[in-house]
Amino acid sequence: MKIRLYLDEDSMSRALLQGLRARNVDVVSALDDGMIERNDKEHLEHATDTGRVLYSYNVGDFYRLHADFLSEGREHAGIVLVGQRQYVVGVQLRRLLKLIAALSPNDMRNRVEFLSAWSEQ
Repeated sequence: MKIRLYLDEDSMSRALLQGLRARNVDVVSALDDGMIERNDKEHLEHATDTGRVLYSYNVGDFYRLHADFLSEGREHAGIVLVGQRQYVVGVQLRRLLKLIAALSPNDMRNRVEFLSAWSEQ
């Protein structure tokens, strides 16, 4: 089974969604799922409830939520974080594809990955 992605409001670029979908990645956005104007905790809970790894530019808040979930004994489906506008869409796409090829949904459970760690080399 492959990682399925959920792009929160901050990261839901139309070009990134189209690029991922063109490569047969199972991905939905906050807009697709009717999650616009929800708080970060609701986005993480929704991603987890639907078995999707959350992708976001909101590094600080989601890293804190990751720690909160673990300290409360709660689980999440995984989080991939990228510094806002740090990478153009093509770089994000290639790095996400590399991550998806290397890790399973089980590998991502309760884990945070930084897109910067998935170089294209």
